[in-house]
Amino acid sequence: MDRRARILVLYASQTGNAEDVAERIGREAARRAYLPQVMSMDRYDPRQLASENAVIFVASTTGQGDKPDTMKRFWKFLLNSSLSKRWLENVNYAVFGLGDSGYQKFNFVALKLDRRLADLGAKSIVYRGLGDDQHRSGYEGALDPWLTSLWSAVRGIYGREEASEPANDTAWQLDPPKYKIVYHQPHISSVAEGYSTDVQRKWIEHDRARTMIEVASGSFNPPIADDKNFGRVPNNPVFAQVIKNMRLTDTSHEQDVRHLEFDLGGSGLEYAPGDVLGVFPAQSEEAVSRFMERCGLDEPALVSVEPANAVEGYQNVAPVTLRTLVEAVMDVSSASPRRYFFEVMMHFAEAEHEKERLQYFATSEGRDDLYNYNQRERRTVTEVLEDFPSVRLPLEWLVQLVPRLRPRYFSISSSLKAHPNEIHLTMAVVQWTTPFKRKRQGLCSTWLAQLDSKTGVVPVWVTKGILKLPRPSVPLILVGPGTGCAPFRAFIEERAAIAASQPVAPILFFFGCRYSAKDFLYKEQWQAFAQDRGVLSQENGGGFFVAFSRDQPRKIYVQHRIREQSKLVYKLIEDGAAIFVSGSADKMPADVAQAFDEIAAEMGDPRAAPKKLEALGRYVVEVWT
Repeated sequence: MDRRARILVLYASQTGNAEDVAERIGREAARRAYLPQVMSMDRYDPRQLASENAVIFVASTTGQGDKPDTMKRFWKFLLNSSLSKRWLENVNYAVFGLGDSGYQKFNFVALKLDRRLADLGAKSIVYRGLGDDQHRSGYEGALDPWLTSLWSAVRGIYGREEASEPANDTAWQLDPPKYKIVYHQPHISSVAEGYSTDVQRKWIEHDRARTMIEVASGSFNPPIADDKNFGRVPNNPVFAQVIKNMRLTDTSHEQDVRHLEFDLGGSGLEYAPGDVLGVFPAQSEEAVSRFMERCGLDEPALVSVEPANAVEGYQNVAPVTLRTLVEAVMDVSSASPRRYFFEVMMHFAEAEHEKERLQYFATSEGRDDLYNYNQRERRTVTEVLEDFPSVRLPLEWLVQLVPRLRPRYFSISSSLKAHPNEIHLTMAVVQWTTPFKRKRQGLCSTWLAQLDSKTGVVPVWVTKGILKLPRPSVPLILVGPGTGCAPFRAFIEERAAIAASQPVAPILFFFGCRYSAKDFLYKEQWQAFAQDRGVLSQENGGGFFVAFSRDQPRKIYVQHRIREQSKLVYKLIEDGAAIFVSGSADKMPADVAQAFDEIAAEMGDPRAAPKKLEALGRYVVEVWT
């Protein structure tokens, strides 16, 4: 095949969805006799972009218009002012974005990427695709029709009519797996020797399994990334001991919110207000055993995972047991399988009625029904496999298709100045009911909530977050309802510690919850900071204002309290205040921004509007779904 048939697919993924889309594009390209190369943006040298003929970009938007961590270096290069407007004039490109229209900046990353590529002279070959998690079929509601248009456009670039669609006899052809499994004779491994605790030994074994998969997939070499490798899992985490696990909400309240404290020992781990704590959740022994029994896997068997095309002499890390591989790499407890999982299952179904149903799920016609069955119900891989008992997936396909177990990140809710050698978290235990009344629990929060001072040793690491505490002379306006208060507890504790030795600027803090008697998190601490000339006291030009949404017939939220304090809010903005908003992504960020917009309009000062302040780095939002 000549060079002109090459198609480069670059993706930037935070949770794996963009990677899944990119791999689907790669599969469909190969079926159409093109030569695809699928690669994460952090592994591609952007200096080579001008030499490409056809590039398909898949990028997700996180939070309030934020780029995935794997895109930061690539995007920084594209913004280089030395790049000419004709630099990419020979490049044909397409962009598909993944986002959630429930956020203010829906698919903001894809929009910016599309504009920048056009500014550099690249030629768009198809309309910009915008996947939406709010669609009844998720992002695939936009992806399916976009792919049809994409392949028509690509066919026009290469002038290859014979590659328009895959032949009928290959449309459901099983692609070759990406990996192969090598079984080893049992032997005693010394890799984890020398580590004093079971937790440390397990981390070493699990890290070996994760490294094995990264090496086999070609993604082991650390990406060249900025921001101190945000999100990268360290080889040597700190093994922190739980010293307190306390429920903050009343037992009669429907939401269980926890305050956790960890002793960092003699690790010397440092962090700053606004940083986040990374942890790998532990899957329950029962969930792992249930999956392995369903798949017929021999738990103590020693295996290595290699690329399917590995040559003789291929070197990877030492083998691991099958149970370690499942525990460390495969999320069998919380993640739902992706659409391709059902397509591959179809090829291994022995019962005809199961094969027909799986084939239907893999089509565009069955897309909505699959979404209702799978994603909306958040079925796990094990539950899906149990629903199709005649399917026996080989291990190499399980390694490829079962969603990866991913680390979780929590805003740190303590100041190291206030709590030397400790790190605190404020965490809601995630629980919900599916449309078909299934009870679901968050994997990581449920695990952390069960830890105590006797059993709770957790491998942790710290990375930089979105929120960064300004210098002490900058006034702060903080808006943090519910567990959104977590990073602001760190901010306020830090300022209080600094205030013991030097003057600090005023702080306005707007907190919100449902009931004063049930979920008023850290009530005594906030009130103490608001008294006796504390950092939240009105005597110091600040204030603490709380909104209880359910304590009266009319619901009152943080945006109402902000409007009530419009003069004080505007005074601090005039004095150079930085505004930070943290909490749920539902309607809160937009409603809060509107309240600040109204204050700017009321004062006749457009410079005080959130968009203007955001451009100056004085309006920062951190949200989560």
